[in-house]
Amino acid sequence: MELFRFQHIEYLYGLLAIPVFVIIYALMLAWKRKALNEFGSIKVIKQLMPEVSSAKPLLKFIIMLFAFAFLVVGLANPQIGSKMEEVKREGIDIVVALDLSNSMLAEDLTPSRLEKAKNAISQLIDKLHGDRIGVVVFAGDAYVQLPITTDYAAAKLFLSTINTEMIPTQGTAIGSAIELAIKSFGDKNENSKSIIVITDGENHEDDALAQAQEAVKKGIVVHTIGMGSPQGAPIPTYLHGQLAGYRKDKDGTTVVTKLDEAMLQQLAAAGNGIYIRANNTQVGLDILFEQLNKMQKKEYGSKMFTDYEDRFQIFFGIALLLLVLEFFISERRSKWWAKINLFGDSK
Repeated sequence: MELFRFQHIEYLYGLLAIPVFVIIYALMLAWKRKALNEFGSIKVIKQLMPEVSSAKPLLKFIIMLFAFAFLVVGLANPQIGSKMEEVKREGIDIVVALDLSNSMLAEDLTPSRLEKAKNAISQLIDKLHGDRIGVVVFAGDAYVQLPITTDYAAAKLFLSTINTEMIPTQGTAIGSAIELAIKSFGDKNENSKSIIVITDGENHEDDALAQAQEAVKKGIVVHTIGMGSPQGAPIPTYLHGQLAGYRKDKDGTTVVTKLDEAMLQQLAAAGNGIYIRANNTQVGLDILFEQLNKMQKKEYGSKMFTDYEDRFQIFFGIALLLLVLEFFISERRSKWWAKINLFGDSK
């Protein structure tokens, strides 16, 4: 198994210049044609200059484009992983259970409860060193969004795709989310695991406290972060990105969603963890991270590439050959070129 990557992937943005070069070249051809038309018939002018080829400049331009493309790819330095080793790390396992029910769209936290929660998870990932993280999302049902991993870049990528439309069944199945998070850790009972439940806690439907107690039996600590305010806020609805109104119940009354702080405090207590209430200035990550750092870290091994071989030489070599080829192609018409007539040139 080999891993292919670019050492400087940002250099690949240089390939965006190719369409610009094509447009400039097309404009130059149009300007040249217009200028020749001012002298007279193009057909007559071609007869006066029989050795001038109109196809070769195009061929030279195409060769230059390819040379430029290979040069850019070479600068990005393609690499192939050539050596894989098991790297020993120390850390804890964390599964974040994130509420995706519609109530998380309420805007008593800026910009919304859900976006505030996602930003908090992103900041938590930035603080991790050697720890593993997974993500479970839930509303009426619970799903594993990201299996436990040390790939923090992948974790952030998965996090960016999370939205309330991912789970069609509405509700707040916190118990199911904790149960799924427990399964995500595997069967080993080690005191280096933590579940972080991020929710407004409203309308929870199952026995979350029993699942938190079950987690404790397996050596797992359950922390809770409350998103929202006890006063509550309406749930906005959007149409094509524009605010269309607020959710109403069957009687036409605007629904106000409130933070169920008491339930989340009980849940944290049952899970031997702490409860933190988020607000617009902070989510309490420092307090939570302090608790995580107190946990006993375990050693584990993960397979990863530790040595890479550069492949930029191949692309620079091809680019150089193309440039040499372009240099030796004359813009004058040759006899054999006229016979081949690839581009349908008239003599």
